[in-house]
Amino acid sequence: MERSIRWAGRCLNAATRDDQARFAIVQGGLDTELRIQCATELSSMNFEGFAVGGLSVGEAPSEMYRITEATCPHLPEHKPRYLMGVGRPIDLLESVDRGIDLFDCVMPTRNGRNAMAFTDRGNVKIRNAKYREETRPLDEHCPCLACRHSLGYLRHLFVAKEMLGPILLTIHNLTYYQRVMAEARQAIESDTFAQYVSDKKAGWGIVDESDANVG
Repeated sequence: MERSIRWAGRCLNAATRDDQARFAIVQGGLDTELRIQCATELSSMNFEGFAVGGLSVGEAPSEMYRITEATCPHLPEHKPRYLMGVGRPIDLLESVDRGIDLFDCVMPTRNGRNAMAFTDRGNVKIRNAKYREETRPLDEHCPCLACRHSLGYLRHLFVAKEMLGPILLTIHNLTYYQRVMAEARQAIESDTFAQYVSDKKAGWGIVDESDANVG
């Protein structure tokens, strides 16, 4: 944590360009006091944004949420807050609720390459035999290229090891993530975010924290 603070200072001192947004990274593991100390010290520096690092590395989602909730109040409200390496759709919504603005993660693309799709009714494992003759699309309300085809066809692409399968499912997952975040912004603007998250959890089959551990 102390090394990250020193590195942040060196970064600012070494900067020679004004066309890049520099983000300081808050560290401190799962220790609330260290996180608050780090966030407080970094907030005194003139960065364009602030990242929360060192999470989503094997700890339980509840621990990630706890640390995020403790950290965000000590970061500037008028600058973007970025949670590194996160995550599942439920993680995005839970983290937005705790003050996070930005995310990045390999999950939508990696899962797409490995035949898992994200939908409002939960994760769909495309290779399952029950989809072999399914004529319905993956998601009737999704505008992506994958959802112009049947589930049975998407499954065939993966079984036949056609590269088009991973491509289409990657497109779908990225589209789905964009849709979730666009809906979340609309819900925040209309002051219905809590209900939106509750409805999403119901669709995903998440009843309690143990359910949220399933990726």
